[in-house]
Amino acid sequence: MLELRSIASGSSGNCICIGTDEHHILVDAGISGKKIENGLNGMELKTAEMDGVLVTHEHLDHIKGLGVIARRYGIPIFATEGTIRAISQTKSVGEIDPALFRIIEPNNTFQIGNMEIYPIPISHDAAQPVAYRVSHNGKKVAVVTDLGTYNDTIISELQNLDALLLEANHDINMLQVGKYPYPLKQRILGDRGHLSNERSGQLLGQLLHDKFGTVMLGHLSKENNLEELAYETVRLEVTLGDNPYKAEDFPIIVAKRDGLSQRICV
Repeated sequence: MLELRSIASGSSGNCICIGTDEHHILVDAGISGKKIENGLNGMELKTAEMDGVLVTHEHLDHIKGLGVIARRYGIPIFATEGTIRAISQTKSVGEIDPALFRIIEPNNTFQIGNMEIYPIPISHDAAQPVAYRVSHNGKKVAVVTDLGTYNDTIISELQNLDALLLEANHDINMLQVGKYPYPLKQRILGDRGHLSNERSGQLLGQLLHDKFGTVMLGHLSKENNLEELAYETVRLEVTLGDNPYKAEDFPIIVAKRDGLSQRICV
């Protein structure tokens, strides 16, 4: 069994737990150490039991609690060389023992416990960002957020998934008429920004297959999106898209911004 559960997913903080019966990892630690512990407790787990933290990139909503849990529990931190360098220069995270860092290479598989991890390079305005695909006993899940665009390579790397946490960051119209300054709007809309609801649905339409399980929409903007809007827009894009599936053919759920989301088991 492979389990994926979101502890928090949104523009203000991200932390996802993936595990098997014997081993568990976190993808990002962008909320406080206390919130991470509380979330894991709700899953009948403890932070001290984590076999590692996979960091997607160094933006604060993905590493806010990293220093605390690293110092408190000595948990190994897996990230690309560029991301590790950027984390080390982020003063608000505090000192982290360099011995805890494990450098990973994009497109190179590594093992944590009985899970196989594959980092996928993504387009985002960070040092060396990646998404992660996790496999165990023939089952595959992925956490894919913070990508401004996608290409055929990313589509290829995400084929035959059993479950997926996928970014649906913003509604384009809400963003365009909202209060954000123009340069920030352009950054979010650009190829190194974030996926809109529409683009999320279009990407999902290229990943579906007959045995696809659940998709969880995540990393929703607090200011520029709504849960219902993300849900309905992605469903519409899938149903009207150039693929043989309809939105009702598989479960779509939305991750909670600040709290445990539904458990996905494959």
